[in-house]
Amino acid sequence: MNFELILVLVTLVTGVVWYVDHLVWRPIRKKSTTSVKEPIIVEYARSLFPVFLVVLILRSFIIEPFRIPSGSMYPTLEIGDFIAVNKFAYGIKLPVVQTKIIPLGEPERGDVVVFKYPNDPDVDYIKRVVGLPGDQVAYLGRTLFINGKPVEHKAMGVYRGNDSGAVMNDAKVVQETFDNGESHQILLDTDKHAIDMQPVTVPEGHYFMVGDNRDHSNDSRFWGFVPEENLKGKAFGIWMNWDNGVHFNRIGKGID
Repeated sequence: MNFELILVLVTLVTGVVWYVDHLVWRPIRKKSTTSVKEPIIVEYARSLFPVFLVVLILRSFIIEPFRIPSGSMYPTLEIGDFIAVNKFAYGIKLPVVQTKIIPLGEPERGDVVVFKYPNDPDVDYIKRVVGLPGDQVAYLGRTLFINGKPVEHKAMGVYRGNDSGAVMNDAKVVQETFDNGESHQILLDTDKHAIDMQPVTVPEGHYFMVGDNRDHSNDSRFWGFVPEENLKGKAFGIWMNWDNGVHFNRIGKGID
């Protein structure tokens, strides 16, 4: 059972208890000729329902925190980054069932997106959108091809990381620029055997996601496309980092 479902259930239960008490039990207590103490369950429901409701609204419709557990998005995101995810960037969805009720936008190439892993929807992944519906995507010789054209890339030197990131030291830093002008940095580990992917076409209603740490990312190159309904939101900022201590230089950084 995922956290979102639990949050919906506890909000519903505390709300129902509070509502029934307001309409039925409280009037009965007031009419009683003897003093009747408010039941402890009602007291807790009345106190906690507004808290659960606010958290549910914020987390389901506005913003959700997410912690980076792996190095698949180096150098953009580091292990220990706590990020904020815009939940309404791609439309307002009902919690749990994820039915879109208000369309507000669609993912663009280059967006960093949190989504439910297609092979296990209880697990959240974060990757970069490289293929939109209808695009042809290939990965050959450590170069990304979109619709038959190589994505522009420029060598930027070598990577130097701290704490958990030190494992990627000396990997090549490359600046990648898509045809829409979106630019970001990726890592290429030339000591690792490169795995090519022949051209595939992204189906309608799906997206092709890859990690910025190209040689150390489990992504669409290996398990396929991400359905639109699996998208949870667009990552836009780092509000905390903890990796063997606080890395203050990470706090407040935007996500390109």
